[in-house]
Amino acid sequence: ILSMIEMSNPSPFKIKNFGVWVRYVSRSGSHNIYSENRDESRTRAITQSYRVMAARHRARPHSIQIMKVETVKAADTKRPVIKQMHNSSIKIPLPHRILKYNKRTIIVADRPSTKQKN
Repeated sequence: ILSMIEMSNPSPFKIKNFGVWVRYVSRSGSHNIYSENRDESRTRAITQSYRVMAARHRARPHSIQIMKVETVKAADTKRPVIKQMHNSSIKIPLPHRILKYNKRTIIVADRPSTKQKN
């Protein structure tokens, strides 16, 4: 490594599509992989691809080489998992909503009773 320059993100809170080219060594040989991730920053997209490689391919971090990372436009994405997020009218369900007024208090003014209330 001759030099290292930390590049700042111009828009840190905007979610972008990243294309990551990875080369990794498995038990059967070396493989090249292209993956697409959606995240806020380049470093988080790389972390996400390391975790995907560990989960799907059982690749250890020392056997993974990141070749190239680029921001990909929405029209140029290839993976259907990433393409489905580009719909402007997407609705994601919130399955376990706990309403504030339904909560029971933990501290109760009455003494505990062993008999059933009718």
